[in-house]
Amino acid sequence: MRPFYLLMPVFLIGACASAMTQNDDLQAWPAAGTGEIRYVIRLPKKVDEDAHAVELVVGRELEVDCNRHWFGGKLERAVVSGWGYPLYRVSSVAGPASTRMACPDEEKRTEFVAVHFEDSMLRYNSKLPIVVYVPDGFSVRYRTWSADAEAREATAE
Repeated sequence: MRPFYLLMPVFLIGACASAMTQNDDLQAWPAAGTGEIRYVIRLPKKVDEDAHAVELVVGRELEVDCNRHWFGGKLERAVVSGWGYPLYRVSSVAGPASTRMACPDEEKRTEFVAVHFEDSMLRYNSKLPIVVYVPDGFSVRYRTWSADAEAREATAE
């Protein structure tokens, strides 16, 4: 019974340290400003992270009809001053826009409408969180992509 009491402080310190690292790893990034929300993505470690990528999908739930709907906007990459860590900020959000076709049934449904960016693919890096600042009312989703192990050769024509 005595060894259990000796190891108890070690377990408590370990539990506190793991709980602290979840929030302490964000101390380099600024808090969200007025009118924006900070989202954080923590990726699991992969064997070959260079063979993976992350796609950011930023948008909001809207009531839509049969047309295709989207927002326009910019995904800007910045560097945390003094740290060199990347941060991403969504700006210039406009819309929503749609294809404007006639909908015979006029049935409405709730759907996640995404902001279209020029390039929403990010490097996969489990060592740092991906920190994204978006305008109020928008949320962040993401997909992970992986490459084939085999690189095929292109033909010269």
